Amino acid sequence: MNFSQYYTANDHFTIIPAVMLALFGCAILLFDFWIFPDPRQRKWLLIFVVLAEIFTGVGLYRQQAWLAGQSPSMLQGFGGAVTLDGFSVFFNWIFLVAALIVAVMSYQYLEISNEHHGEYYGLILFAQCGMYFLATGTDLVVLFIGLELMALSFYVMVGFLRADKRSNEAALKYLLLGAFSTGFLAYGFSVLYGLAGSTKLQDIGDAIAARPAWDPVVFLALATTSVGLLFKIAAAPFHMWAPDAYEGAPTPVTAYLSVASKAASFAFLLRLFNGPLQSLSAEWEPILAFIAILTLTIGNLAAINQTNIKRLLAYSSVSHAGYMLLGLVANNAMGTNGILVYLMVYTFMNLGAFAVITAMRRQGIIGDELEDMAGLMHKNPGYAMLMLVFLLSLAGIPPTAGFLGKYYIFLALIQSGHYGLAVVATLYVAVAIYYYFKIVRSMFIREETERAPAASSLGLRLALGVTGLLTLVIGIYPEPFLELAKTSLVR
Repeated sequence: MNFSQYYTANDHFTIIPAVMLALFGCAILLFDFWIFPDPRQRKWLLIFVVLAEIFTGVGLYRQQAWLAGQSPSMLQGFGGAVTLDGFSVFFNWIFLVAALIVAVMSYQYLEISNEHHGEYYGLILFAQCGMYFLATGTDLVVLFIGLELMALSFYVMVGFLRADKRSNEAALKYLLLGAFSTGFLAYGFSVLYGLAGSTKLQDIGDAIAARPAWDPVVFLALATTSVGLLFKIAAAPFHMWAPDAYEGAPTPVTAYLSVASKAASFAFLLRLFNGPLQSLSAEWEPILAFIAILTLTIGNLAAINQTNIKRLLAYSSVSHAGYMLLGLVANNAMGTNGILVYLMVYTFMNLGAFAVITAMRRQGIIGDELEDMAGLMHKNPGYAMLMLVFLLSLAGIPPTAGFLGKYYIFLALIQSGHYGLAVVATLYVAVAIYYYFKIVRSMFIREETERAPAASSLGLRLALGVTGLLTLVIGIYPEPFLELAKTSLVR
């Protein structure tokens, strides 16, 4: 049979990184079963993840180099179902870095938890493969499949600590609420398909633009699709899964979920709202503005009373989603650029914070309570100083990278005339400083409650070094990183 009439070189080029991830993910499962059945040999499976990311990185680099010489700088594959452009490449670099850092910092955590299984590394790659199609997909079917591949991988990873009741409960809640939100998203997609008679985003955009303002069917599609997407980014009032999932999941999984899943969901969100739903901006701007302020309010106020650091960072993650939604509300190039910058810096500062919490996990000690951070400056000054850098960045204090993310969001709001939203968002920075400094106070002022040394491994030190260095470098010398985000805007 001649497949050339269905499959071209361009199609293959647009999905090379995803193919690498899928092949290596399957290879890990096979090698774990046949070659490395002894748990003591599973450390070698980490090498497969590193190799997978190297091959994926080479594929992304080839795509980026090809796009640099094209005008317009984009390539469609599979009849327009997949679009390769600067936007997709930018997000896939974020996914690659996040997956690699999470993989190398997971090894010792899984060993201490007695849950070191090879499928963990396979799930990291399968989740990243789903994220790839969320960033590149321009067809409802491709986007939905990518979303579900990512979500199913995370459902399993959140419950990976099978002997831990918190992990089991978190996975069950995440699964049930995730299925509920997926129902809304699937219904919204079906309405969009009914409007356009096509699953291509371009066709859907044309069909929506031809209909009158506040068309009830279009509004129904907008509302149901938005509910499904807002759940994925943990925006209020669809955030209820985040605190339990973050607390119960293995800490490296929490880091991966908080960064990569959020970035992939925002890539999906931007594809839709800056694409087929752009003509409805008059309808969705006030709705998203209300949701953004509600998200900031609930996220920041709920974080104040938390004593579990992972729950505190979960509500912090909710508030960060609110800031990024404000960039979408601004509805200008600066707003989209601000979201991209925010996601880039959020990747490093949040992964770094969770890497420090991962180091607190010792035999018999979970290590994610405020009490576990008490006196960290005396026990391990390096970890304490790095955690201080990450918390300052999360709060948006210069000269850390986190300041840039908030600065561009505020600038976008001011340029678009949303002065009230900019003022409210700025005030919530003060609230964030208060609860982040609860952790700082515990580390630097309180007496030690547990003298057991923090965990340490080559992978963990490497993860902390990379995230700490980039959190400071991006804040001090941001120009090349800002240019990368600027050239990745949706076209």
